Amino acid sequence: MTVARQVSRFSVQATDNIGAPKSYKGVPEKCWSVAFLIRKFEQRLLSLFSEGKLFGTVHTSIGQEFTGIAVAHHLRPEDLIFSNHRCHGHYLARTGDVDGLMAEIMGRASGVCGGRGGSQHICGHGFFSNGVQGGIVPVATGLALAQKLRSSGITVAFIGDGTLGEGVVYECFNLASCWELPLLIVLENNLYAQSTSQRETLSGGITQRAQAFGIRDYRADVWTPSDLLRTAGEAVQYARETGQPAFLQVDTYRLMAHSKGDDNRDYEEVQRYWSIDPMVRFAEEHPEQASRFEADADLRVSDAVESAMREPFTTPTVEREETGGTALWSRTRIPGNDRLVNRIYSALRSGMSADPLIFCLGEDIEGPYGGAFKVTKDLSQLFLGRVRNTPISEAAIVGVACGLAVAGHRPVAEIMFGDFLTLAADQIINHAAKFHYMYNEKVSVPMIIRTPMGGKRGYGPTHSQSLEKHFLGVPGTRVLAVHHRYDPALVFDRLFATIDRPTLVIENKILYGERVSDCAPEGFVWEHTGGDFPVSRLRPCAAPDLTIVCYGGALIDVERAVDRLFEEREIIAEVLCPIELYPLRLSPLLSSVLITRRLLIVEEGQSFCGFGAEVVAAVNEHAPGALIKVKRLGAAPYAIPASKPAESAMLPSVESIINAATEVSRV
Repeated sequence: MTVARQVSRFSVQATDNIGAPKSYKGVPEKCWSVAFLIRKFEQRLLSLFSEGKLFGTVHTSIGQEFTGIAVAHHLRPEDLIFSNHRCHGHYLARTGDVDGLMAEIMGRASGVCGGRGGSQHICGHGFFSNGVQGGIVPVATGLALAQKLRSSGITVAFIGDGTLGEGVVYECFNLASCWELPLLIVLENNLYAQSTSQRETLSGGITQRAQAFGIRDYRADVWTPSDLLRTAGEAVQYARETGQPAFLQVDTYRLMAHSKGDDNRDYEEVQRYWSIDPMVRFAEEHPEQASRFEADADLRVSDAVESAMREPFTTPTVEREETGGTALWSRTRIPGNDRLVNRIYSALRSGMSADPLIFCLGEDIEGPYGGAFKVTKDLSQLFLGRVRNTPISEAAIVGVACGLAVAGHRPVAEIMFGDFLTLAADQIINHAAKFHYMYNEKVSVPMIIRTPMGGKRGYGPTHSQSLEKHFLGVPGTRVLAVHHRYDPALVFDRLFATIDRPTLVIENKILYGERVSDCAPEGFVWEHTGGDFPVSRLRPCAAPDLTIVCYGGALIDVERAVDRLFEEREIIAEVLCPIELYPLRLSPLLSSVLITRRLLIVEEGQSFCGFGAEVVAAVNEHAPGALIKVKRLGAAPYAIPASKPAESAMLPSVESIINAATEVSRV
């Protein structure tokens, strides 16, 4: 079977972008050579699947080869590409790295990402890809912003026509246009989203979508390679020279299945597109050149397969969790008596003064407004261009921050209310969290996401939740919760100095106005473990009867309850308040619980599958048979009402903590 042609069975309706036979003049020989290489590579992947030598799935670009070729032909070394699940052709057109890509798809350690990413998740030579449709566009927008900040190159994002159903795409069209970013969106219009025809899912025109945001648009097709090459060059040149976004629609057709063999398109429709395929026509008109290109491609691909087969499969690396050991406690004096909101502001200000790579973005964070809770105050006036207001686009905010971080910046993204983190979950979980590991540690994502969380302000069901539990346990991330008994400025100082992963910082809303101090009830002292993000302990001077674990804003009511428990019920409680919720440093908690044998966990969010549930499970796992009495106290399992009396009844309070502590302390 030749490189130019490989046909399988299909079914569904015909499409309407078939044109007359085209001319192939004006296309450099190198471009044809790369086209044959890409096709041979993709066809070999399908063969390897049938031989049982590949894992999972693969999405070939057979029929779409010239899209990546036309764009890559005009790029410079400093330019960046972010592609999608159908990325092989783009990667080979840009890099020519046959060996690295083949080994990667075969799961071998010598792959471009060490076999960790596989077919859809590639990183190398300024090229990135991820398999989540639409989600790549915010990251690419962040890369383009980084390019603009350092006046270096453009960023290209490849998407498909099916991606136009994703709202985050339009969030980024808006940002790229407003901020005049050197971003080229290349849309490969192959008329199908997996098995669904475009006619069923797409209304209106494609280029009009870009036009609506004031983005310059271009259009070409793969059946006229010379025109496509020229038009792609114009689009690249426009983005490069103006520093503004451009949109290139490339009409094309996927000649093979969406993935391996899942194809139900009409067989005759596919045959018609095979008949006008530029490589088929080239082989008919230039058989000698085609034969030479095919032989060269076959040799390179075969050598890559043989080389990969000699390499070992990738093996996972597992970090062991810290559980044992003795915690070393010390006092940390907190100078002054400033409010928590001012301490966070102070840390951001000093961090931005010391590090020009720190960049803040979020809704309404520029001065004079300075954020919904005034954390950023006048930073936009002090650091011109490095504090930026965004639209109401949480996914775009976090995705742009991710792109900035990949490019080497230290972005701080503010989400106005923690409730809105759900809108950015894909960017956190499927992008930022995964890049470091799945790209074989070639990149880091040192980004901070700050957000106020929690109730007791009367903001009602959609602005009062504690949703941090939904982001605990995401590999490759960190979750912190600041409190008023350890200076949050120290937390941010350590973050800016050491951050190596996406870090979510929870700032409970009621804490903003609290004074940061080491004040403790009579008979108690505040101590902290070592490390960047310590566990804080309210230690009684006498032997404790009970261990209470809490975090963030819950500490306010816990402290008051502890004082009253001692005065009114002669129950002595020791309080452990970790700043780092994930990964969780278990040993300080475990040491206390093994002494008291009684554990109360207080959290403002829902306790079902919450932080407390993990603490209980971990304690029992590491202290089997210890006969520990446990109780969890969290919010009632309903939406939080705006009515203050009703809200107070729903959330943990001093009284409910006292009652729960009394219950768990009974013999």
